[in-house]
Amino acid sequence: MRVVVIGGGAIGAAVALFLRREAGTAVEVVVVEPDPGLTQASSGRSASSIRQQFSQPLNVRLSQFGLDVVSHATEWLGVDGEAVDLGLVDAGYLFVATEAGAPALRTQHTAATGAGADVSLLSPDALAQRCPWLRTDDLALATLGESGEGWFDGPALARALARKARALGACWHRGRVTGFDRRGDRLVAALTDDGARLEADAFVCAAGPWSGAVGRLAGVEVPVHARRRTVFVFDCPTALPPTPLVVDPAGVWFRSEGRGFIGGWSPGPGDDDPDDLPIDDPDLAQFEDRLWPALAHRVPAFEALRRRSAWAGYYEVHPLDHNALVGPHPALPNLVLACGFSGHGLQHAPATGRGVAEWLLHGAYRSLDLSPLGCERLRTGHALEERAII
Repeated sequence: MRVVVIGGGAIGAAVALFLRREAGTAVEVVVVEPDPGLTQASSGRSASSIRQQFSQPLNVRLSQFGLDVVSHATEWLGVDGEAVDLGLVDAGYLFVATEAGAPALRTQHTAATGAGADVSLLSPDALAQRCPWLRTDDLALATLGESGEGWFDGPALARALARKARALGACWHRGRVTGFDRRGDRLVAALTDDGARLEADAFVCAAGPWSGAVGRLAGVEVPVHARRRTVFVFDCPTALPPTPLVVDPAGVWFRSEGRGFIGGWSPGPGDDDPDDLPIDDPDLAQFEDRLWPALAHRVPAFEALRRRSAWAGYYEVHPLDHNALVGPHPALPNLVLACGFSGHGLQHAPATGRGVAEWLLHGAYRSLDLSPLGCERLRTGHALEERAII
C-alpha cells in the first residue's frame, strides 16, 4: 500500500508515524510539505496548549491521548534512545462565565468530567479564594482543570512526530501539490510544483488552512479555510503568581509565559483571511481595540500591562461546527481528510494520526471511534457542534 500525505505539520506527521508504526514496510508513506521548517504552518505558530474541557466528549478523549503522548514523549517519540522533552506545564485551564454563560459552562463541565477529566466547578467566592488577582464580582461560575491541562512546546512536538515518522521509514518530499490525476471517483497521483508525479492508493489531506485549496485541486469541496489569529506577549508591572490559561466571556484568553504573559482574541467570522495571506502580519490593532480593555477588566493589575511583541498564525476553520473533518471524502473515497480542527489540532494530532492510520490499514477505527467526525457531514450538513472554541 502507498499513501501520500499532503501536509507535514503535526497532523500529517502523526498520520505518517502511525501508518509506519502499525504496518511497517507493508505501507509506503510519502509526506509532501513545501515548508519543512513549518515557518508558515499552524503547528509552528500555535500557542501550544492542551485541555480536556470541551463540550464534545470525543474531543476530551482526543486530548487525553495527546496528553499521554506529550507527557511520555520519550516513550512515544524517542529515536535512538534520545530523550524527548516537550516542556509540558501542567497549569490548567480556567473558564469563567457570567449568568448568561453559566448553563453552557455547566454542560461543558458535565461532558468533560463524564469522559474522565479532572475539572472543578467553582462558585465566584471559591474562585476569588483560588485566584485573588481575578475580578469575580460579575461572574456566576467557573471551571478549573486540576490536572492534565496546560501548555507545551508545540513546534517541538511537530518536529518530534516528523523525526519519529522518518525513523520508522516515512519519506518527506519537499514540494507543493499543484494538481491531481483523477480517474472518476478516485485519485491516482498527486502532481507537485517540482514536476513529480506521486502515485498512491490513498491520499490524506492534512494541509491545515490550505485544505480548501487542496480540495479544489481534486475537484471537490473541502470547507476549511484560514482564520488569522494574533498572539500577544506582554508584561505586567505588578507581580502576579503563575496563572492557568484563563478563558474570559469577552472572547479573550491569557496565560503565564516565562516572566510575562501571552494572550489573544478568539477569532470569529470577521477574521477570515484568504489562503495566501502573508502570515508574518499580526493584527496589532487588536491589542488596543479588543484585548487590553477585556484583560484590564478581568485582572485589575493588567490596567498597566505593556505589550512586548506579537505573532500571527492561522486557525484552520471548519465553520459548520468547529470540529475536524476526519475520514474519506464522500465524493472521493481515497481522499481522506484530516483537517478543520478550528484551533485544537495540535493537541489532537496524535489521536487523529492514529485513527487515520487505523482506518487506512484496517477500514475501521480500533482505538478511538472517530466516525462522529466523518465527512458525511459535508453531504448532510449535520453538525457536531463544539461550543468550547478558543
